[in-house]
Amino acid sequence: MKVDNEQMAAYDETETFWEKIQQQRVKSGDILGWDLWSLQPGGEIQGFQYLTVSLYSNPVKMMDGSSWSNIMERVKAAYPNMTETELTEKINGSAKTRDLAVRIYVQQIATTIGFSPTEMVLGTIAEIDMMKVDLEHYNTYENAEKEVFQSLHQKEVDSGKKLNWGLIRFMNPIGSDTYASYMTVSMFKDYNQALNQNINYGEGATPAKTKQMQEGIAARDLKFVYMAQLIRMAR
Repeated sequence: MKVDNEQMAAYDETETFWEKIQQQRVKSGDILGWDLWSLQPGGEIQGFQYLTVSLYSNPVKMMDGSSWSNIMERVKAAYPNMTETELTEKINGSAKTRDLAVRIYVQQIATTIGFSPTEMVLGTIAEIDMMKVDLEHYNTYENAEKEVFQSLHQKEVDSGKKLNWGLIRFMNPIGSDTYASYMTVSMFKDYNQALNQNINYGEGATPAKTKQMQEGIAARDLKFVYMAQLIRMAR
């Protein structure tokens, strides 16, 4: 979400309104969960200040729009004392407080164990690394992340130095004109933990693993790194 500075208070009201609706969508099985993250850095010229995430049980349900088919029922369940006219005005007014700049459909293809999105609490910190990988190098990049880097992140999780790590592949849009094609997301309990991470990427390295790591790094372009804080959620 891109929000003009003068719209920050209005945008907060918008997400306060939608949070209750998202809770009804979770309760009704439309989605598994919903998050609102505040992004750092978040200046206007950097593109986005907020990120919303909707979690789905399968990619078809995510992309075919069926999870929105009963949205007015969810809205009325969330706000039973408001008239339909009032609700419609409130929904239509949401668009005036923010610019839905980018929508991306993604799938998590690798993750560490020992933590679940259901265990997240407000204040959780995420480091989001945006990667651009050419289509012909997808396998090289993914294999390096899964076969080399994932185990290193798992050791950090096991030792209590981070909560989770995941590799996320863009499903739509993809192609040479897109900004990124993958994200890696590392979760931390707070900024102190996030800012003091110190992974030893050479630990236990063999010549073969080192070569695979180097090939994976060469296959991707690290486009941008965001730090994000979880400020609203529905589960």
